Amino acid sequence: MAFKTDIEIAREAQKKPIQEIGQKLGIEPADLVPYGHDKAKVSADFIARQAGNKDGKLILVTAINPTPAGEGKTTTTVGLGDGLNAIGKKAAICIREASLGPCFGMKGGAAGGGYAQVVPMEEMNLHFTGDFHAITSAHNLLSAMIDNHIYWGNDLQIDSRRVVWRRVMDMNDRALRDIVTSLGGVANGFPSQAGFDITVASEVMAILCLATDLEDLQERLGNIIVAYTRDRKPVTCRDIKADGAMTVLLKDAMQPNLVQTLENNPAFVHGGPFANIAHGCNSVVATRTALKLADYVVTEAGFGADLGAEKFMDIKCRKAGIAPSAVVIVATIRAMKMNGGVLKQDLGAENIDAVNKGCANLGRHIENIKKFGVPAVVAINHFAGDTDAEVDAVRDYVKSLGSEAILCKHWADGSKGIEDLARRVVEIAESGEADFKTLYPDDMPLFKKIETIAQKIYRADEVLADKKIRDQLKQWEEAGYGHLPICMAKTQYSFTTDPNRRGAPDGHSVPIREVRLSAGAGFIVAICGEIMTMPGLPRVPSSESIRLNDQGLIEGLF
Repeated sequence: MAFKTDIEIAREAQKKPIQEIGQKLGIEPADLVPYGHDKAKVSADFIARQAGNKDGKLILVTAINPTPAGEGKTTTTVGLGDGLNAIGKKAAICIREASLGPCFGMKGGAAGGGYAQVVPMEEMNLHFTGDFHAITSAHNLLSAMIDNHIYWGNDLQIDSRRVVWRRVMDMNDRALRDIVTSLGGVANGFPSQAGFDITVASEVMAILCLATDLEDLQERLGNIIVAYTRDRKPVTCRDIKADGAMTVLLKDAMQPNLVQTLENNPAFVHGGPFANIAHGCNSVVATRTALKLADYVVTEAGFGADLGAEKFMDIKCRKAGIAPSAVVIVATIRAMKMNGGVLKQDLGAENIDAVNKGCANLGRHIENIKKFGVPAVVAINHFAGDTDAEVDAVRDYVKSLGSEAILCKHWADGSKGIEDLARRVVEIAESGEADFKTLYPDDMPLFKKIETIAQKIYRADEVLADKKIRDQLKQWEEAGYGHLPICMAKTQYSFTTDPNRRGAPDGHSVPIREVRLSAGAGFIVAICGEIMTMPGLPRVPSSESIRLNDQGLIEGLF
């Protein structure tokens, strides 16, 4: 039996005008800013008027550590939103926007799959409504104004060796990680070492996703520390006088994007920080807006629960004053077998022993979620080759941990294939069982926060950090930043900093290579192991097979 590809399914979608989708949530056409017929931004004025509405229930979808076998976290998020609507609940979905880097690199798009997709898929995976371009422009405007200030006399006495604001672009390009700028003589400024990160790692991206409105946005942008003087005093974006112009560039990007699922249910797609190098959640504005308009809001956090869910709880929920009523952990039989030592080419054969062995990774995530006081249910994202015995093995394992695993067939059957999970999620959310708490308090010392995450979530024995890093953290505490949460930049493939260590290892060490202060976003980034904030393209990038066909349609994007 030949399955249709995701892009073939998306092209057959019977989309409704975006105004009809908005009206499902009580958004009148006048409160939408259309981008064509099938996507729109929700106006800031409308969002402000919803402040008095009661909040709906928030459902977080997370996953095991990703494997080449695939897990389908976004697909399950979309499917669950459709499933909740199918059983009569007023539900909305909140996911992130796709970065061009992985679309043209190796990961592919971020709009779900099969019959659980958000459309228009092609636009979402390319330029969409231009939000990432606005973030890139705002970020690089600040870079240009820093260099310009130094060029024209340097009144702030910036030490050009201590400019900490890197440039960004939304593409994987390892050649730009470390560069030298301003070569070519006096007219081009002062030569200095610099570098690029990918846009989704930009502090401006994090700020846009954590800001509550335009006023808060400008305040946070102004707080960005861009450089230090020779006597180590911080210089901010506000000192450079760039915060106003940056806010202007981001004015439209701050408004959440409304699109629809294949089943014509509302989906907010807004913001896109990566979870392995940033905080990995869609925007606070989109999530809060959805909570004011729907009874249930299904959102996802990037990569495995050790990264995305931890940051969702400890950064997004802490900052936004929100809390999930239930957590769904996505797993696949194929991924269990890979965690159990089976090679990708051998995943088609039934292997109960490998499933049982691989379940340790899933179990670790279930245990970790419970530390936040939120009940978890497992969604087994079904693949055609899964056997009943393998599914039962996962169910039995999860039951032994006091949780429940539900088989979901939304990829093939849409909402009909996930109604059991939808009903169970409603039961959990309405039970009032959740008693949300963060992993660590605000007043814990910064290095102790890093140790707490490493020990309680990653199950490491120790954190390795040289004196320079520890002293830097102490200096930030003395400067008034000790209350900030930690954003760990770590490989998504393992609980350790070694991407090749699958399963549920313990007794390992977490080396911290660098720490960065994101004073505007309001967190400290700890860069672990070999993780890169500017990825490179693989040997055979996806871009080699992306093209327009004879009908003018895009091929190879997904």
